[in-house]
Amino acid sequence: MPVWLPEDLPDKRTFQPLRSGNPAVMASTITPYEDGPLIIRGDFTLQTPDGTVIDAGRPTVALCRCGRSAIKPFCDGTHKAAGFRASANRETAPRSD
Repeated sequence: MPVWLPEDLPDKRTFQPLRSGNPAVMASTITPYEDGPLIIRGDFTLQTPDGTVIDAGRPTVALCRCGRSAIKPFCDGTHKAAGFRASANRETAPRSD
């Protein structure tokens, strides 16, 4: 089973599989929740675009998809009050780069 990671953070609905045998592959899952955050479970590294590691502090985290969290990149539940709507399914076609 392939491990899926976000291809680029601005569009969290686009995923790219990592090849098995890659030493950078970590056992993790990313689950988009309808009208809510992305839940990441397992062994993962969260980092800024410049490579600075963000300490998640736990093996399961919720990442903001609505853009209104006061504790970005983590979700603080603001999506509920903001009326954020997003499907849990892929809404765009994969890129053909």
